[in-house]
Amino acid sequence: MMHDSGGVQMARALKHAALCLMLLPRFLLAAVMLWLLDFLCIRKKVLLKMGERQDSPDDPPVCVADSNKMFTVESLRAVWYGQKLDFLKSAHLGCAAPNTEVMLVQERRQVRILDCMKGKRPQYADIADFLVVYIEEAHPSDGWVSSDAPYQIPKHRCLEDRLRAAQLMLAEVPGSNVVVDNMDNSSNAAYGAYFERLYIVRDERVVYQGGRGPEGYRISELRNWLERYRNDLAGSPTVVLHV
Repeated sequence: MMHDSGGVQMARALKHAALCLMLLPRFLLAAVMLWLLDFLCIRKKVLLKMGERQDSPDDPPVCVADSNKMFTVESLRAVWYGQKLDFLKSAHLGCAAPNTEVMLVQERRQVRILDCMKGKRPQYADIADFLVVYIEEAHPSDGWVSSDAPYQIPKHRCLEDRLRAAQLMLAEVPGSNVVVDNMDNSSNAAYGAYFERLYIVRDERVVYQGGRGPEGYRISELRNWLERYRNDLAGSPTVVLHV
């Protein structure tokens, strides 16, 4: 038994080391970029270039106030964590959508994520259901803090903290279909959602997978996909999507 336990620990250590080696180049590149963005002259030029490359007004611009520090211990932890989740996620284009557990905000009960995609938005209500999964805070007030955030919310210590924070989102957009991830962050891990991400699920399979936010968060891509899908459905039986 001792030998088997040692073998399992060795395998885990090797897996962790391999993961670190694969992620390290991308992480170091992101770290250098964060360090450069702390020089305001560079930050303003980068944000201006990103704004010029913006393809659609649907896509939210990346905004960073001059007072925000980009290169900190907390920011590096957040970047590493997000890259790790993205690498290890189980949701992939063309594959089965993970059916993780989430909590309904209003009813305060647990459900499976694929069972609660019933929130409609008027523009695409004929072809799609919409669901917002509220995950852990990307910029908590006691972590990688952002002065651009409309609310200063600390890290969620319990499910009640997360539910209270989700209520703020519901107050801003009443009637939205919002659920929260559990405290194991299983939905966040399965979908690689940190900081934010868009998905389309059809017949319990991922048919669209957006990039990692904020820079990869493209509402215009989602809209274009839905428009093409609507055109393809013309004259065909209606199939409802989950977004």
